[in-house]
Amino acid sequence: MNRMPLSRTARLLILLATVIVLGAVAVGATLAAAGRADRKDRTQSGGPEVTPGTVRLDGPHQGLFRNMAWGPHRDEITAVPEGRLTGPRTASGVHCLRFHAAAGTGICLQAVHGELRDSYRAVLLDSRLREVRHYDVAGTPTRARVSPSGRTVAWTVFVSGDSYAGTAFSTRTSVVDTGGRRLDANLETYALTVGGHRVRAADINVWGVTFADDTRFYATAATGGRTYLVRGDRGTRTLRALHPNVECPSLSPDGTRIAYKKRVAGADPDAPWRLYVLDLRTLRETATGEQRNIDDQAVWRDGHTLVYSLPGDYGSDLWTVPADGTGTPHRLLSAALAPAFTR
Repeated sequence: MNRMPLSRTARLLILLATVIVLGAVAVGATLAAAGRADRKDRTQSGGPEVTPGTVRLDGPHQGLFRNMAWGPHRDEITAVPEGRLTGPRTASGVHCLRFHAAAGTGICLQAVHGELRDSYRAVLLDSRLREVRHYDVAGTPTRARVSPSGRTVAWTVFVSGDSYAGTAFSTRTSVVDTGGRRLDANLETYALTVGGHRVRAADINVWGVTFADDTRFYATAATGGRTYLVRGDRGTRTLRALHPNVECPSLSPDGTRIAYKKRVAGADPDAPWRLYVLDLRTLRETATGEQRNIDDQAVWRDGHTLVYSLPGDYGSDLWTVPADGTGTPHRLLSAALAPAFTR
């Protein structure tokens, strides 16, 4: 039986179909191999286990922080029991760039993604991480704190620049009570005194609030190329310099010491800080056992130990060191940032 020869068009169609089939097989095999490799890489990476669940800010004896591990819960506030900090994490679904919490109140600095550019806002959270109210902010989030009572919060943003290392930056620090009755939108409007003299310079920057109570606080003020630890008072709207070369202070739970980053002589200008503790009664400085550059506002885990961030495989890890200058630092949590510990 004679077969009619295939036309040129038919031969081209058969060839095209064959190429498509073989290409699909190749792509499928490549994707399958990539999937196996990805699963293998994730397993070998040792990343923390993160699952969604219920997170409360008033839960006792827990660590809260921004999860930095890659995956669907990156940047969410997560919780772990204080006794099992390296165990599985419970993700809240609330995304924050900076975060802090105390007494069932949270402050969450968030990015708001727009079509042309991102904007940012400060969100007050209740104990169930529900939004109470929010405030638009003027720049990139960098610091956040809640007072011990949970009734007052503060945040700092970069209005220009994105690093404290140089001098070409400007900050904006705001303080508000959680009832929303009083917002101090810019602490630079407070009266600053250094050495007993009122400073009226245009270059004043204030950042890194840490609360003593709902009215009194400490912060960093910079002017004339120098930084100072200042004591602030919302009632009198004043800032009084106490000690030079103090940045990003953190008040101890008993209110007697300040942990802070200090610029040290001879350090790399891009990595100038070491972690110190200042006795507020004697103004005596103690260098901690951490010798690396610390660009963070440390948190007191308890009355004896400090927690702070350093660069890690996922962007940030949390480390800890004794506050009295003894001991050596060790990694507390991988893939974590912006911690708070409930007591």
